Amino acid sequence: MSTQTPSAVTGDVYTFPEETEVAFRGSKVTGAHDGKFEKVNGTVTVPEADLAQAVIDLEIDMGSTVADDEKLTGHLKSPDFFDVATHPTSRFQSTKIEKTDDGVEVTGNLTLHGVTKTIAFPAVISLDGETLTAKSEFVINRKDFDIVYPGKPDDLIRDEVVIKFDLKANKGA
Repeated sequence: MSTQTPSAVTGDVYTFPEETEVAFRGSKVTGAHDGKFEKVNGTVTVPEADLAQAVIDLEIDMGSTVADDEKLTGHLKSPDFFDVATHPTSRFQSTKIEKTDDGVEVTGNLTLHGVTKTIAFPAVISLDGETLTAKSEFVINRKDFDIVYPGKPDDLIRDEVVIKFDLKANKGA
């Protein structure tokens, strides 16, 4: 189990390629919207090929936010939601990875909208030669990060947002 900070750990470094994306789904009373962050970069450092000791360090360019509706894309970047002008990046840094029956539970600090909170989520992480893959789907509460825009009175936005990723990182890239 890893409890080190990204800068303190050494090992094989796996880098996410430029086309890496993280998806999300927000919903409201009348439906849901899918979106993604199109610019995600970072590394996973794996000491001695031990994934339980790995440290994840990811940064998201919030300006790369895209939703399934062009008008919504602009609104998500506004002060009502991500406030990209004030908070141009978000970051996740793992603090612990624990093996579970279904994969691992990753715990770390997510900084979103200028607020840092500790989150934990299930994931499947594997090494195959020069490639590391990581898959997960989990929920965060947007209000934990001071994203409190309510939506329209007859179409309120739910607090829970689904985050989904299927990432590949390449050794030494």
